[in-house]
Amino acid sequence: MSTSRRTLGLYGGIAIASLVAPFVFDSYISQLTVLWVMVLFAITWDAMGGQMGYNSLGNIFFFGAGMYISAVVQIGLHYDVAEYTAAYGAIKVDFTPAQYHVGLVLGTIVAALGSVALAVALSWVVFGLRGPYFAIGTLGVALAAGELVGAWEYVGAGSGISLPVFPGEPEVGERFFYFAFFIAAVLSFFFFRWLYGTRFGLAINAIRDDEEKAEAMGIRTMRYKTITWSLSAFFLGICGSLFGNYNIFIEPLEVAFATVVFGIPMVVMALLGGKGTLWGPVIGAVLYHVIKEATWKYFLGWQWVALGLLIVVTVVFFQQGIMGWAQDKWPELFGIEVEEDSAEGDREAA
Repeated sequence: MSTSRRTLGLYGGIAIASLVAPFVFDSYISQLTVLWVMVLFAITWDAMGGQMGYNSLGNIFFFGAGMYISAVVQIGLHYDVAEYTAAYGAIKVDFTPAQYHVGLVLGTIVAALGSVALAVALSWVVFGLRGPYFAIGTLGVALAAGELVGAWEYVGAGSGISLPVFPGEPEVGERFFYFAFFIAAVLSFFFFRWLYGTRFGLAINAIRDDEEKAEAMGIRTMRYKTITWSLSAFFLGICGSLFGNYNIFIEPLEVAFATVVFGIPMVVMALLGGKGTLWGPVIGAVLYHVIKEATWKYFLGWQWVALGLLIVVTVVFFQQGIMGWAQDKWPELFGIEVEEDSAEGDREAA
């Protein structure tokens, strides 16, 4: 079977399984929904950390920013935001279907564009850093954002802010958000798949391999870094907007800017699956989510210990990730040509 036919079969199988999953496994729809959130997290992080070599620990900032931007837009269309947060607190307010859907669409658009604007603004600060200093700097941005929003009374401060409930039957709302996250994850996957095959993809790979040499070749590295971060922020802003509405309640430190719950796993999932590969982040997200759900169910109280061990095992034994290991083990399955001399040497060594 040719590689192209095998790829089409893989895409088709995943599409069919994803479309029927919320109906066949309706009792697990919340876990399936969060799975697509994790896939989107891993894909967007890998654009920076895997393809361009800038390991950000602060991408959760754009997720949280998108969540709050969307909430302010949705509520601001019908209420004074400050009065709303003061009057309703954690009480869920019902909007009409028209109010809800118009607000959700507009809020998501503004959240995506707002996240891009924030990425562009921050790029002039954080891209002056490299290596571990860049990672620490981006982590500082995310942590600071959570604290600042937690002290901002306009958006509810530490008490959080409630969003309107989906106007319809609960099971309809659950499927609505499942497919919303599914579409967002699929769009991000195919967008970055296309991007990595262009000259833009070659440029950011050159930055990853040797940034000084890339600059010497005439690549405008600052422009490419800013655009790449902005693209990640765009999809994370969309994800944040959707997740805020899915969760109904937004809290700065435990939901929006939850570095431990969402921020660090972005990195772990890409590393586990194999950063810098197309499918690696997706595989890592699925595996991480399955392990997380299993430990939450069967090892409650020890779940963070189990996930910590997963990080250690990944870093020590799977430095290339699952995809990197699989490509080395079975290169022909991935269309990788192996030189005959190299293959014979491997067989002799074995």
